[in-house]
Amino acid sequence: MSDVKAAIAFAARLHGQRASTAYAGYVRRDPLALLRLPAGRANPYPVYDRIRAGGALVPTPLGNWMSASHRECHSVLRNRRFGVRPAEAGAPTEPDESDLSLSDLSFLEMNPPDHTRLRRLALPSFSPKAVAAYRDRIARTVDDLLTRAEAAGEFDLVSCFAAPLPIAVITDLLGIPDADAGEFARYGAVIGSALDGVKSLRHARQLQASDAALRRLFAGLFELRRREPRDDIISRLVAAGDDQVGPDEIRPMCVLLLIAGFETTVNLIGNAVLALLGHPEQWRALCADPAAMAPKAVEETLRYDPPVQLTSRVALEPLEVAGVAIRPGQWVETLIGGANRDPAVYDRPGTFDIHRVSTADHLAFSSGIHYCIGQPLARLEATIALQTLAERMPGLSHAGTVRRRNTTTIRGPARLPVSTGAAPRSLPIPVPRPVPVAGGAARALPGSGWPAGRSPGRQERSR
Repeated sequence: MSDVKAAIAFAARLHGQRASTAYAGYVRRDPLALLRLPAGRANPYPVYDRIRAGGALVPTPLGNWMSASHRECHSVLRNRRFGVRPAEAGAPTEPDESDLSLSDLSFLEMNPPDHTRLRRLALPSFSPKAVAAYRDRIARTVDDLLTRAEAAGEFDLVSCFAAPLPIAVITDLLGIPDADAGEFARYGAVIGSALDGVKSLRHARQLQASDAALRRLFAGLFELRRREPRDDIISRLVAAGDDQVGPDEIRPMCVLLLIAGFETTVNLIGNAVLALLGHPEQWRALCADPAAMAPKAVEETLRYDPPVQLTSRVALEPLEVAGVAIRPGQWVETLIGGANRDPAVYDRPGTFDIHRVSTADHLAFSSGIHYCIGQPLARLEATIALQTLAERMPGLSHAGTVRRRNTTTIRGPARLPVSTGAAPRSLPIPVPRPVPVAGGAARALPGSGWPAGRSPGRQERSR
């Protein structure tokens, strides 16, 4: 009976928060609430413009602050007097479903010194030298996926290309055996679907089941890597001393890297292709010189339509931002998507232009001590993906209705049907296997060679 009561209480709380958000958005026109409603999720940029027009720092209904100003967002993200969790419990938060999330995002949700200690352990795996070593295997993975797509003629760019690419790379980087990669990715995608909060009782049950499954899988993998260490992240973590990482900190850290390694890249590639196909002259410019323009297309996508739209910081001590006094425990919602289109910083901010000459660093990967640790890998994967796509499929075009993810924090397409622009050709294709994509759903990927057997681009490493 206690489980039934807990389920009823959870459902009541969830529906209460949704009703509160709907009232605040539709009736009171609260901008933060509007960002959590369908219209705001479909196109948040007019809401950001409205917030920015209200000032550099705008109050929220619960006595916190929000900003769509590039200058203020950049300042807050870099200021060490802000943290990602309050110094004391009880600070007010904005009404949404995010506090119903079941995920533990390791050092992403920690202040120094714990954040510094754990981040330092992961950093070497994402150094420029370490990431450069993955270029060839990323290129092979991209080629293999596009070969299968060419055979089909029409395909969903998300489930058949943008999703399996980062999954293959991050599972290899972590040291997850090929035979287990599919399970890890599937359960990780479910956990990742809760970044915007729990959506329903069914979603909560899926999260609990996936969390339990990941615990079992990681426990077995940690034991394996203690016996048989290799050149991968998990081997280094289990070999580290307790003064570097506690036993109860290893699994959350691996879950964070698994989710972050997937979510950023799949949505970056999806948003880039969506913007390029929506601006045919930009797609033609990329196809005219793929090697030179692919990195520029990636950077402009990160500015124009970033995968992560917002993040929050809480004041750890009294301070002032934009002439406004901030009390300890008050939160500032930094609206990254809005900051990246601030007309005070960018000329024609609402225009997608891969020839753009940067006048300021975008905030797509945050800033300060929480600057995205995996950004070199995400940039490399997306650059190779766009360059190869333009080289091999210059006739790429829309082939159906695009469906966006129904989320606020993470932005990207859940489904993006495209046509290669050429007649399908004959190619032996194994029976499709389910592949996790955005939102935790499972879709069929025409035999990419992943996750059964060795994933495309993966190779034996000398031990």
